[in-house]
Amino acid sequence: MKCKLLVPFRVEECPNCGSREFSEEWEGMIVIIDAERSQVAKKLGIERAGRYAVKLRR
Repeated sequence: MKCKLLVPFRVEECPNCGSREFSEEWEGMIVIIDAERSQVAKKLGIERAGRYAVKLRR
């Protein structure tokens, strides 16, 4: 739950941050296609492409 990357249920470790703790409760989604050129990614501190939750509920 560190980086908010959305991953499939079968994933045991986040490929982005290495966390093994996930949340199934989230709101909103941001899709980053090119993290290097994305102003949104830069503002949110996202360094790689992917689907990210806007808000997590623990």
